[in-house]
Amino acid sequence: MNMTPKSLQQAIDDAGSPLGVVWKPNAKSWEVPVIQPEYIGWRAEQAAWRDNVALSDLSHHMWDLWIEGPDALRLLKDYSANNYENFVVGQAKQFVPVTAKGDIVTDGILMRDAEERFNLSGVPASQSWIRYHGEKGSYDVEMRVDPDSGLRKAGEPILFRYQIQGPNALPLAEALFGGPLPKTKFFHSTPVSLGGRNFRAFRHGMAGMPGYEFIGDWADAAYVKEAILKAGEEFGLVHVGGKAYYTNGIESGWIPTPTPGIFSDPDLRGYREWLSLFSYEGQKPLHGSFYSDNIEDYYVSPFELGYGKSIAFNHDYLGREALERAKDDYRRRRVTLIFDKDDMDRVFGQPDYLNSYGRYRIEAGGKMVGMSFQTGLIGPLNTILSLALVDQDHAAPGTQVEFVWGEHPGPGHDPAGDFGFQRLRATVAPSPYNDHARTDYRKD
Repeated sequence: MNMTPKSLQQAIDDAGSPLGVVWKPNAKSWEVPVIQPEYIGWRAEQAAWRDNVALSDLSHHMWDLWIEGPDALRLLKDYSANNYENFVVGQAKQFVPVTAKGDIVTDGILMRDAEERFNLSGVPASQSWIRYHGEKGSYDVEMRVDPDSGLRKAGEPILFRYQIQGPNALPLAEALFGGPLPKTKFFHSTPVSLGGRNFRAFRHGMAGMPGYEFIGDWADAAYVKEAILKAGEEFGLVHVGGKAYYTNGIESGWIPTPTPGIFSDPDLRGYREWLSLFSYEGQKPLHGSFYSDNIEDYYVSPFELGYGKSIAFNHDYLGREALERAKDDYRRRRVTLIFDKDDMDRVFGQPDYLNSYGRYRIEAGGKMVGMSFQTGLIGPLNTILSLALVDQDHAAPGTQVEFVWGEHPGPGHDPAGDFGFQRLRATVAPSPYNDHARTDYRKD
């Protein structure tokens, strides 16, 4: 009996198309493993990072890949669009790997741990991309993977990650360490010590608020977390649960789950044969009111995601020519959609909670002009916001559009069919929606 899991390519061949594998109507949003869904209530937890200070435990829901060796940097440069000049130890980058056609594989956070050692964390699609090319190419590297805590078969995470964010995050850090931390640029880190435990303080925060992410060996996790909670008592520190945490990118403008552009290119057949059906690529569902038989209609350009400043043309890499063609000619722009209050009440009533990664149609004048990527209820604003990509001529703030809410049944049904979908008026706003994220967040 063959116990080898079916490959992604086998699954596509059996289903007849990529959509036959990944289209899953009414799919539940993924949940943060280990961490409680709520500690004091998701609304209060959302409010904490806006008004005070919040602690998010990021130790369990991300994958980590370590790339180490003489060819580690060469491998990364060959398969990502980032600028690696002046990339110093302790610095991080928004990792931007693309296919030969210039479609994003997905992003991640790449940190330089040492001259020849790098850590890539986040959604595993970008890690799989680097692992595959590292294994198949002539690279002198060693790679180590640590899955998220929902999939790790045994043991604890290798690293802890604790993030504090909000207006009082910096005062809390001073109280925790007995004084201000060394001035650190955004997306850079500095070594710190607490009770003899050594780790890094990374200038980073989600939801567009200032903060730090503390990263260190799991052996020190309990001590460091307890110290943060104790120091946070005088500031009213709130521990964020999984429900609130997964909504925090909506206001800061981070699209977390772009469809990897790897499903259709014949030249990537070998990659799909290497990937398991049970990989992120095979299991991350697509659903919503926008259905197309062509998986490429779900692909996105890194320019559309707002990653233009992270893209360099100072070295050769897979996809460079495609990105050079696309840099001044991409069709859509990232925006925030604000739902009309009356329509929100009509369709949703008083929702207890909402967070969806569905691909919902955005229309104007009866024509599709965009697609949503994450839609969530923001408690402190008492409104629903949606992160979307819309055509450039409908992306100006104040533009009125329609958001089409519903679940298309998928393959075998008319892509343009209306299956009792609800339509809500929405107003285009900038992305990031949060003023601080849009103006001051990355200045230093």
